Amino acid sequence: MKVLPRKFYMNNTKQVAKDLLGKTLVRKIGNQILSGVIIETEAYKGKNDPASHASRRKTERNKIMFGEVGRAYVYFTYGMHYCFNVVAKKENDESGAVLIRAIHPQQGIKRMIKNRKTDIIPNLTNGPGKLTQAMEITLKQYNLDLTKNTSLFIVDSKKPRKIIVKPRIGIKEGTDKLWNFSCDSYF
Repeated sequence: MKVLPRKFYMNNTKQVAKDLLGKTLVRKIGNQILSGVIIETEAYKGKNDPASHASRRKTERNKIMFGEVGRAYVYFTYGMHYCFNVVAKKENDESGAVLIRAIHPQQGIKRMIKNRKTDIIPNLTNGPGKLTQAMEITLKQYNLDLTKNTSLFIVDSKKPRKIIVKPRIGIKEGTDKLWNFSCDSYF
């Protein structure tokens, strides 16, 4: 397993969102591994992206989006879900992150089923809140360096044959931006 290097995330945020499709998200919990192929992402930039957490100003919650690429940006939303993002931006861009919206489970499926309390595999990790619940990703992973083989990282794997481009989901502003990217989970 080759962990994606920091340089991978040092690119246009939209491009990184596309390039993450087909890569494998890995979560180590003790000696157990949970993993899945990334099949849906969304790009969020800075000041010119009204849907981004970084569009108005730097806060305690979003400050990581302005920092080093290849770090985990995890936040709590709707009073019940965590969302997992990867900080990704060009060197001269002020901020940027890619939301990992969905994965196709590969390893540790029994534990994911237990965590999600469902055995319907297509429904196990097909949304950002479902994914973090299944993979046990919480605020404890905030600012984790994803370029190291630690408890959470992303490894290189197959590229998808086709990428589907659509508007981002669940936002009220910036709906004109086609920054949601997905692929068939069975390459």
